[in-house]
Amino acid sequence: MLVGLPRAIAQDDRRSHVFLPIWHFLRPWCENLLAIVLFLLAWELAPRLGVVNRTFLPPFSEIVAYGVEYALAGKLLPHVLASLGRAAGGFALGILTGVPLGILLAWYRPLERYLNPLLQLLRQTNPVSLFPVFILFFGIGYLTKVAIIYWVVVWPILLNTMSGVKYADPALIKYARSLRLGTKTLFWRIIVPSALPSIVTGMRLAATYSFLMLVVSEMVGASDGLGYLIVNAQYLMSIDLLYVGVIILALLGIAANYALVRLERRLTRWKVDVGATA
Repeated sequence: MLVGLPRAIAQDDRRSHVFLPIWHFLRPWCENLLAIVLFLLAWELAPRLGVVNRTFLPPFSEIVAYGVEYALAGKLLPHVLASLGRAAGGFALGILTGVPLGILLAWYRPLERYLNPLLQLLRQTNPVSLFPVFILFFGIGYLTKVAIIYWVVVWPILLNTMSGVKYADPALIKYARSLRLGTKTLFWRIIVPSALPSIVTGMRLAATYSFLMLVVSEMVGASDGLGYLIVNAQYLMSIDLLYVGVIILALLGIAANYALVRLERRLTRWKVDVGATA
């Protein structure tokens, strides 16, 4: 018995050396996908088992099959491209105005004191209530939809940019001033890199809001787009198509968030991950 014990221990070690790398590779996927897989499984089984009415909630596999068929027929892509064009227009306009204005207000405090009350008033205005106003100014075409998306997008970008610039690492600022760095060098070498994570966080929030507002913007005066597709499917009681539109919007939001996370990692390579060094 004792003679065979070292051999058994050696075999266990070899197995652990084989399975541990596999588990380390699979563990992040399991952690990220387990809840989603369980949710989709419940979605698939609930209508099939009669827990919910399959007229209002078809099985997930049937929705996927219908979506693939609809896409292969060439009907889905025009709606996706139309929605992406509107969301991207409002999002880009929000970045082009929100980031410079946020930096300006945070860098020049007297200007912020004068403009902050007005900005707070405008920020609290419900974007849906402004929809008729945008229609009066821009009509019911592309500009109105971009304007309503821009109104929702610009505030998280603006506020997060101001926060990032205001609360840059004071130790780094003191060190830079001890080196007698000029204001321009201090701004570009210390302030902007310190504010980047906060700016990208604002952009991630803005991307989520843009897709949420996209449906509202395409409810009026639109003849294409995912919002139009969802509303039209509701009127026609095309439940499968309605869920296809909802799923595509969710996937676009996930893709936008993933792209912005990757952008943040690329722009902030200098950051040290505390958890990784612990």
